[in-house]
Amino acid sequence: MELVDLFPDGEHRFHLTLRRVEPREYFAPQDASGAVLAERKRWLAAEPARHAALTAEGEPLLAEFAGMAAKWGANERSLVGLGGALEPDILFLSPDAEGRFRLRGGALCFPTGWALQEKIGETLDWIHGVVAGLNAALGAPIPQFLARRQPGVAVLRDNWGLAATDELNLHPARRIAPPTPPVALDRLWLRVEHQALMALPETRGIVFGIRIALHRLDALAGTSAGAGLRRALESMPAELAVYKRLDAVRGEIATQL
Repeated sequence: MELVDLFPDGEHRFHLTLRRVEPREYFAPQDASGAVLAERKRWLAAEPARHAALTAEGEPLLAEFAGMAAKWGANERSLVGLGGALEPDILFLSPDAEGRFRLRGGALCFPTGWALQEKIGETLDWIHGVVAGLNAALGAPIPQFLARRQPGVAVLRDNWGLAATDELNLHPARRIAPPTPPVALDRLWLRVEHQALMALPETRGIVFGIRIALHRLDALAGTSAGAGLRRALESMPAELAVYKRLDAVRGEIATQL
């Protein structure tokens, strides 16, 4: 995926643009330095209760996924072990008795401003309710899409935000400040979540993977991706800018891009 593809032509909007990928291609190691896995293991060792949790309904999903992950070199069966052996964050979802998908747990070392413990067990509608405009735009398509997933194939989508740090772990308990004036593009990052959704063939649950990529904004200034980001910032609804903690800086960032 090219960065410019994050920002479709026209005004800002939520869109469910998807592409297919082999699960191994997404979940297998990509970081030759080993730094990502080292940091994941560090957070899971230091604060396991904050970064890993699983309900009883999630245990069969973890067991099935762990068997698949062993084929990609992640030979771990426990949630903490698997969370430290895979580079993406992993979350598990499954439908309840009414067919509503609920978050059953996962290993979340690099959250973008949310806490796993606050969302676990909740429905997707409830989880997405805090994102201004998301349920109105995609509230129906997302559950329908999840229910139709065929095992053996992962589909990718991307989400983006802006951060005033290149830290990967933005758990709210760390109280890392959002971008604030005055704006300096060399101290701001485009934070991209490369997300994967994969159906589990036996449990019929869903594995939701999240890989974080960071791009410093001064490297985007004057590029097509920078122009797309500027357009998105200028046309973003005010309530969404507040949710993304960009309301105080988006105008100045757009001007500098």
